[in-house]
Amino acid sequence: MDERLRKPRIDDVARRAGVSTATVSRALATPDQVKPKTREAVEKAVLETGYVLNVAARNLRTNRTHAVLAVVPDVANIFFSQVLRGISDTLHQHGYRLVIADTGNDPERERDHAEFAQAGWVDGLLLLNGRLLPAPEGGRRRLAVPTVSLCERIPGSDIPYVETANREAARAMTERLLQLGHRRIGYVSGPPNNILEHDRFAGYQDALAARGLAPDPTLVRPGDYTLAMGEAAATAYLALAELPDAVFASNDAMAMGLIRGFTAAGLSVPEAISIAGFDDIEFAGAYNPALTTVHQARSEIGARATTMLIDLIEGRQLASREVHLPAEIVMRDSTRER
Repeated sequence: MDERLRKPRIDDVARRAGVSTATVSRALATPDQVKPKTREAVEKAVLETGYVLNVAARNLRTNRTHAVLAVVPDVANIFFSQVLRGISDTLHQHGYRLVIADTGNDPERERDHAEFAQAGWVDGLLLLNGRLLPAPEGGRRRLAVPTVSLCERIPGSDIPYVETANREAARAMTERLLQLGHRRIGYVSGPPNNILEHDRFAGYQDALAARGLAPDPTLVRPGDYTLAMGEAAATAYLALAELPDAVFASNDAMAMGLIRGFTAAGLSVPEAISIAGFDDIEFAGAYNPALTTVHQARSEIGARATTMLIDLIEGRQLASREVHLPAEIVMRDSTRER
């Protein structure tokens, strides 16, 4: 066969780069385990030879797919955008691909994704949905796939996780409102069975207790992390004989709903009432007024969890199975001194 017509092989790349074929394989499969100079030489040789990695053959040889499944409860939720970016960037750096499963909080979809993972289509799972996937049909034991949860730990589970230090962050935000002179501080909760909600409400209570203030049940309103529930909470507060000085919502969407509800009723935020949220989603700073909130390092959460998962997949010991990342209080225009 004319050498000019032959498809480039891995030994062509090795010869051009001046390394062994084993080094080429390692550079392409696990680039982080190869010296930068060597990796650059291999990448240059790949471009010059036109070599295309036979992924199917590699996967058969290594019994790996080099793919990870991220299970998301709602991909339309803007909160997950930066988390997924952190996941994607980290997987790319380590030679893995990302598969996203949108469950829509539907148990049937979760079962389908569990069967997909159990069938060996991915090397590991990243759970952003706050619960374990169900055992595949007919199975009683949980999936035998390396798994890490992120954004929220899974109660009753021993799988590794990465999350924000939610209780500490909520306490810090409530303390900041107290420092501004507010004493009647309302709280709009998340779903009652959500572990994040338990932590954030505990932090709110911690801050009040430290000032000798007893929580007022009339100032605590139910929520579900939606804009509509924030508006409903504003309506409920407006029906009270005395408004709160400030309201801390356990996520940004409900905080924005509060602002909308109070503004529609003719109250100015923050002149009449201060509002604070939690998450610092992309447009929190562009809202009117710009939202005071708790900034979560969402991209770092994704990156740290992914690094942990890759360590599990590749048989390395985890330095820690429980990671709590600090948050930052971001003061903007929706709060003011009383």
